[in-house]
Amino acid sequence: MVDLTALRAPLFVPANRPDRFAKAAASGACAVILDLEDAVDPGAKEAARAALSCDFTELPVIVRINPAGTPWHDADLDAVTALRCAAVMLPKAEDPARIATIAARTGHAILALIETARGLSRARDIAAQRAVTRLAFGSIDFCADLGCDHDRDTLRSVRLELVLAARLAGLAAPLDGVTTDLTDLAITEDDTRHARSLGMTGKLCIHPRQVAPVRRGFAPTGAELDWAARVLASGDGAVAVDGAMVDAPVRQRARMILAQRDGS
Repeated sequence: MVDLTALRAPLFVPANRPDRFAKAAASGACAVILDLEDAVDPGAKEAARAALSCDFTELPVIVRINPAGTPWHDADLDAVTALRCAAVMLPKAEDPARIATIAARTGHAILALIETARGLSRARDIAAQRAVTRLAFGSIDFCADLGCDHDRDTLRSVRLELVLAARLAGLAAPLDGVTTDLTDLAITEDDTRHARSLGMTGKLCIHPRQVAPVRRGFAPTGAELDWAARVLASGDGAVAVDGAMVDAPVRQRARMILAQRDGS
């Protein structure tokens, strides 16, 4: 059984470019997402389905299908049903009942991509579906749906709602959406640290060069590790560390930081 809860930096690759599959797997990504949706032109959808494969890597292979209601959705479901992939990523996830139907038909776990107002409004119900193993944020499509700016202040409450929905359902924290700027990898790392500060634990990548910045962004800083070590060395009960009171919840946070180091 593939552990999808630990995904940090899964990488998209167009499903109609099998020449890139092995390169994506060798990038340092923790999983490869074969994309049948946005990365594939309508005329290449059939060829993309025919190129689907999992035998190029031992990493988890996830397939992003086309959304329900599109002309390619049913054929995508048939293709992934015959594939031994780790999970299906469902874009425009909005309907918990539809998600359950897709999971039953394909036999695969679902990564629910929340990227519409309707999807956000039902995020808690979607996360509670047994077939859903992780939520992910499609921030660009979400902003297009609402007609809002794609910036941190605008989307802060959305990211927090997805973190809360996942927590209430007992899921691993969500995957953040992509960073589209490929010219400055510092932006990718900074976006990742912002996502981490809100409780997210993974981020979708669209280029192999983004994998390392995303991994760094989710890793605790040296200062955080030093603080966590001092907190856990302080003993039990309420004590002061660096002039601040430390008790059980603070020690829990320190343990989480050390766990992030071990899992990064």
